Amino acid sequence: MLSPSAFNAFLKTLEEPPAYAKFILATTEKHKIIPTILSRCQIFDFKRIETEDIVKHLEYVAGSEGIAYEAEALHLIARKAEGGLRDALSLFDQLVSFTRGNLTYASCLANLNMLDSDYYFRFVDHFRAGDIANTLLLYQEVIDKGFDGQHFITGLTEHLRGLMVSIDPATLKLLDASEANRKRYGEQAQACGLPLLMKYLEIASDYEYRFRDANNKRLFVEVALMKLAAVTRNLQQPVG
Repeated sequence: MLSPSAFNAFLKTLEEPPAYAKFILATTEKHKIIPTILSRCQIFDFKRIETEDIVKHLEYVAGSEGIAYEAEALHLIARKAEGGLRDALSLFDQLVSFTRGNLTYASCLANLNMLDSDYYFRFVDHFRAGDIANTLLLYQEVIDKGFDGQHFITGLTEHLRGLMVSIDPATLKLLDASEANRKRYGEQAQACGLPLLMKYLEIASDYEYRFRDANNKRLFVEVALMKLAAVTRNLQQPVG
């Protein structure tokens, strides 16, 4: 948040620093640092830790502590941490306490307030079948479990994106899913085909973007689901 004048004043100190001083500049906006200062820095770019790397570390910790776990449970924790190892370890400690040292997929889902990915696979199956009735009934199940529309439609869009990157082996590495789920993603992606998935993603992302402005949130999501289920029946209206 330094002004250009403050940066220029700081430059003098950097050019003639005391022998005992080391300056560490930490920022997520490197482009805002003036070139005369940036050129005098050693630059280290940090990035999010990959989900699989977090899972491997959690496996090591669980093995060291004698904690029973399911691989899918550790993958849930890693996804929830969103690239932060410290957050993953904090969640891991909490869940070990809640589950008394037995990390199952079901118990982690409940405690992390995450919707089972199986729901999204089922939704896409209903979309492909053009089954509007069962699509709406399945959404009622999601609501009954306490998930709001924003959480759901964001997760649905992420699932459709996962299917998109699963179609081509070259982009499969972009899929953030466990090995157990990768095969299922690939099978559903091939069953849908690229043109259908692109249409699904177009509708879902449009409704996710406009969700905040909707007055009746539930109806808004239901209309989105009906449009998605109507695609294969040629009943959808132009998105806009």
